[in-house]
Amino acid sequence: MKYSHLKIGLFIPCYVDQFYPQVGIATLELLEKLGCNVGFPLNQTCCGQPMANSGFEHLTNGCNTLFMNSFGEFDYIVSPSGSCVLHIKDHLKVEGKPTESKEVRKKVYELVEFITDVLKIDFIQADFPHRVGLHQGCHGQRGLHLAQMSELNAEPFSKPETLLRNVKGLELVELDRKDECCGFGGTFCVSEEAVSVKMGKDRVADHIRHDAEYITGSDMSCLMHLEGILRRKNSEVQVKHIAEILNNALPALA
Repeated sequence: MKYSHLKIGLFIPCYVDQFYPQVGIATLELLEKLGCNVGFPLNQTCCGQPMANSGFEHLTNGCNTLFMNSFGEFDYIVSPSGSCVLHIKDHLKVEGKPTESKEVRKKVYELVEFITDVLKIDFIQADFPHRVGLHQGCHGQRGLHLAQMSELNAEPFSKPETLLRNVKGLELVELDRKDECCGFGGTFCVSEEAVSVKMGKDRVADHIRHDAEYITGSDMSCLMHLEGILRRKNSEVQVKHIAEILNNALPALA
């Protein structure tokens, strides 16, 4: 296996663990099929982002210490969540260990980012014969630079879109506003519920207007928000994390 010498730590956010375990399983299977040696620290828990988003970053010391103790020995740390990864990249600081904290921040990657930038893979042999709309989450796009922002006068690119366009049978629909925020925003959806819901409805409507059967993305928190709106509309449109699509019918490597 080409990448079996690398020790990959699988970081599964708490909400994925609790509500979408199939996303964690798909991420593990996908990385292993791509030839990675993956470990899963059993004592991992919340990265501390909800506290930090609510103005209580000073209370995340325990989360930071646990994260470093759990993942410090891995070559890379990979997660199917752009928002949690960005939080670690920007905010992980363990008191008295500035150098070690910096090293951990440098080696944490969102799944798509890891596949394209570290493994240097832009084609995955997968099969998903459906019309799919891609939701580009704000943390991944604007924080991790997984895709170019359409409001900038710059060359467009999208790492998740590149991977999806190479999936057999998948038809990627063109949206009117391809990088618009879904309105989730962590605790924003609690403190500004009405605004959050309206933004989510607008995002869902764009996908429905273009006959998407599925909405996908690299951040399950955004998809969770959109799924709630779809269910309340009794819509047949489903959400599916990009790891599940890329792992669909992908054969194991010898």
